[in-house]
Amino acid sequence: MWTNPLKPYDILSADQVEAIHEQAMTILEEIGVDFLHEQARDVFKREGMAIDGDRVRFDRAFVMEQAAKAPQIFELQARNPARNVMLGGNHVVTAPVYGPPFITDVERGRRGATIEDFNNFDKLAQAIDQIHCAGGTTVEPEDLPLGTRHLDMLYSHLRWTDKPFMGSVISAENARDTIEMASIALGGRDKIEKTPAVISLINVNSPLRYDDRMLGALLEYAAAGQPVIVTPFLMAGAMSPMGLAGTVAQQTAEALAGIALIQLIRPNTPCVYGSFLTNTDMQSGSPAFGTPESAMGILASAQMARRYKIPFRGGGALTSSKGPDAQAAYESMMCMWPTIMGGVHFILHAAGWLESALLASYEKFIIDVEQLRMFEWILERGLPVDEEGMAMDAIREVGPGGHFLGAEHTLRHYRTGFYRPWISTTENFDRWNRMGAKPVEQVAAEKWKQILAEFPDPGIDPGVDEQLTEFIAKRKLEIGAD
Repeated sequence: MWTNPLKPYDILSADQVEAIHEQAMTILEEIGVDFLHEQARDVFKREGMAIDGDRVRFDRAFVMEQAAKAPQIFELQARNPARNVMLGGNHVVTAPVYGPPFITDVERGRRGATIEDFNNFDKLAQAIDQIHCAGGTTVEPEDLPLGTRHLDMLYSHLRWTDKPFMGSVISAENARDTIEMASIALGGRDKIEKTPAVISLINVNSPLRYDDRMLGALLEYAAAGQPVIVTPFLMAGAMSPMGLAGTVAQQTAEALAGIALIQLIRPNTPCVYGSFLTNTDMQSGSPAFGTPESAMGILASAQMARRYKIPFRGGGALTSSKGPDAQAAYESMMCMWPTIMGGVHFILHAAGWLESALLASYEKFIIDVEQLRMFEWILERGLPVDEEGMAMDAIREVGPGGHFLGAEHTLRHYRTGFYRPWISTTENFDRWNRMGAKPVEQVAAEKWKQILAEFPDPGIDPGVDEQLTEFIAKRKLEIGAD
């Protein structure tokens, strides 16, 4: 977890924020949101909201009353208490890529992901300090049965990491399994209800619709006091209007509707206003990432979340590129700078994303971590304006026409004064050539293999491991019987 001392950048004026808010309220009142789950509609009906089939229309004062119940900051506990994180305030939590069905590396190329890949990404997340949360479905292990693979994925999070992790959201049953396994690993249901241990991603089926499966998971997590990231899935021009301000207003309406439901299920349950906002390539119909629109969307969305005083998820190292190339680098940085400058609290897809979320990459994971290390350096070191930072002693010592290489100040700081690259090369051409003239993706490949070879196993209590194994075996039999 980082602390972000930078003042968040406001891309919108105060009047523009209020204009977007007013349009979001109008959307909720006039158009409404579809909730394809009877229990969710019944909850709203009891509160006096207008129900028409699946459609719920909201009173704006009611929505704001519910949103105000969401904590501005909350703790998420890990199996190792030293890994606990805080969401909200000036805290920043990173997590890996989420969701790709395919995976790639420089040797084997693009292929279907396996549980071994999933385990490997958990191990990379555990070993790398700049990743604070193990994530969720980092890749989709296609070598396991669809109905039970979530159990193996949850076990991987709990066995190979001692960091916080994300729960399964495919169904209410999967959410219950997640809660039960977290309870086993962290000392009981009462303990995780006191301090939540699982954070989960609930996507809105934009525009303005929550499907039954995601709602089933949301209801389970909310009842157990576990936070969810309520995230509209918006590609402007396709699932929201091409007007970016209108897209942010639609996103706000969708997110606040879900947050209101959470607060009705269990008041004061932590939750996160999520944003997955980019634009559509209007020539091909494909999603585009790392665009000016996605950068502005991150900043505007973060500003709206601040208006409601709700922790915010957005941004990440997003790209449409098919490989860890120059396009991947500049598109990812185009998203990461507004992520940091916007004061994002939870950064999903911070490492490993390629091909518009279809592909996870071992090498891109490592390259993204180099980027995270640079941001960490900026946030933690800053630009000190003190005696050492001003370095007046060095300026006096060297004087006009000299150089600072041998100055006493330089000798005090040369080992630790500047950022030292993890995989980037700064050698001159001759030295770089003598060392093999390796492109960055080859260096990254060597690095991830080294990390896995030297993996620092966090271990697990044998009794807890036995309980988890027994629970998984029991659930697999039950699911198979269904």
